[in-house]
Amino acid sequence: MNILAIDTSNQVLGIAILSKGQMIGEMITNVKQNQTSRLMPAIHQLMKDINMEPNQLDKIVVAKGPGSYTGVRIGVTTAKSLAWGLAIPVVGVSSLEVLAYQGRFYHSLICPFFDARRGRIYTGIYQWKNNKMNLVLEETNMPMVDWLEQIKKYDQEIMFFSPNIDLYKETIVKYLGDLAVFPEETLHIAKPSNLAIAGMNRESDHLHSLVPNYLRLAEAEANWIKSKKETESYGETRN
Repeated sequence: MNILAIDTSNQVLGIAILSKGQMIGEMITNVKQNQTSRLMPAIHQLMKDINMEPNQLDKIVVAKGPGSYTGVRIGVTTAKSLAWGLAIPVVGVSSLEVLAYQGRFYHSLICPFFDARRGRIYTGIYQWKNNKMNLVLEETNMPMVDWLEQIKKYDQEIMFFSPNIDLYKETIVKYLGDLAVFPEETLHIAKPSNLAIAGMNRESDHLHSLVPNYLRLAEAEANWIKSKKETESYGETRN
């Protein structure tokens, strides 16, 4: 089986191709550039480098968020379009789960997270057990300090992974002390080859029901809903 993995859910643009369970091509860039114009050329170049044609693909796996709203939309839309055009299955995998794979084989708990601005994070707790990544504590969006208060109850080592680790490392140590484990800098970037592995044996999503997982509404949408409710409430009061 030939699998194309696509991750544009954060600043990193990552693509990988697995063939019969072996990683045969991978491309990762971590720069602030327009992913819309870069994704398809990157896929084309990688497939050219490994001498593979699109019609040889059997499945597409995509990181479906949370993360950058624009980045998540680009990845999911591209994956669905390719799957539809090639008539092959598509699978969506949590971007947090993909990042957690950086701690695969670690003996204790794993906490991947992305900055959600204003002191909030997208996060969850995972653990590698029985040769697979298991979700221990549901993914959420909340203030980092509230999250740290919540996970202190485990009273065991937790390894943290995040491309935004520098923003929160001091706070994490303040709450967890020596129980907080931080791997070397290069391990805080999710690898698309891990995305392919995570989705390799997963049941395919229905093409039309696969949607981005934002874990919260975009700020503009949230403000619109709030304004709409206030308008409706005002109308009911006047009546």
